[in-house]
Amino acid sequence: MIDETSVDELILAERILPALQGIRAELGCSLGDAVDEFERRYDRLRAERPNDFALAPEEYGRNIYT
Repeated sequence: MIDETSVDELILAERILPALQGIRAELGCSLGDAVDEFERRYDRLRAERPNDFALAPEEYGRNIYT
């Protein structure tokens, strides 16, 4: 099982799909709920650790389509 810290590190590394998979495994939730949780964690990380992101907000997830 992936813990919250690992998911956060995946988010920081722009590993969006593995982060979503980790959230689903961690919470046992649907994909839609995992996307909502991802957005909450992403927003929290942007606020708490902005310098840990390699990409600007407008570039993050640019090639991910949902």
